[in-house]
Amino acid sequence: MTLINTAKPFLILFMGWLVFSACDRSPSTENSSAPEHSARIPSKQPVSWAYKNDGWQLRRHAELNEIARRGDVDLVFLGDSITQRWEEAGRDVWNKYYAKRKAANFGMDGDHTQHVLWRIEHGNFEGIHPKAIILLIGDNNSIAGEPAQEIADGVVAVVKKLREKVPESKILLLAIFPSGERPESPQRVRAIAANAIFRKVADGRMIRYLDIGERFTNRDGTISKVIMPDFDHLSPTGYGLWAEAIEPVVKDLLGEK
Repeated sequence: MTLINTAKPFLILFMGWLVFSACDRSPSTENSSAPEHSARIPSKQPVSWAYKNDGWQLRRHAELNEIARRGDVDLVFLGDSITQRWEEAGRDVWNKYYAKRKAANFGMDGDHTQHVLWRIEHGNFEGIHPKAIILLIGDNNSIAGEPAQEIADGVVAVVKKLREKVPESKILLLAIFPSGERPESPQRVRAIAANAIFRKVADGRMIRYLDIGERFTNRDGTISKVIMPDFDHLSPTGYGLWAEAIEPVVKDLLGEK
């Protein structure tokens, strides 16, 4: 017990050093001077690269393209499984907040930043010009062990691609949600460091940054299974917290009073 208590201050100092180091770095935006890495591989890749011909992912991708083709979408949620599961654990909350707002769920289970880049390049935004896009991506990159700078570069690449594809759409860029039961969980440390880097891409006008991570944690930084049963994906209660936290910004982005 004495050894554990003695080690805690050093662990806290180490985590603080990681985040401080990240805060002093900016997102890499010049492809010519930065090394290529997995988090932002050029998105013009064949489908076999993106999803290895996995049936359900390709079917969902086609479904999302069809939603875009039909048009009439004002609000898009874009991201990975945490976003996709608005359709499951978050269904009731979605119906309360977004069903009447011409909202579309463009989440894909398992996606990394590079997959979202691929989807943007392959039809997900063809035919739509949403007023607002809620972007949450990078969790799977962090869990996979990618360094914070690479994760941040991937997120920034997605933001830049969206600005190219739908320049009239405003983006709410969310900080990667906390994951792992305890604050010293490696993936959470990487995510916090990545957030500190990619937040700088926000200009406060077309791109807004918002960190709502504290909504999901206890005072000591731990995560309750009531909020995230597996310490990563949200429960219905968690989706309620998400919706409440972003509602003022969503109203503003959609031009609602």
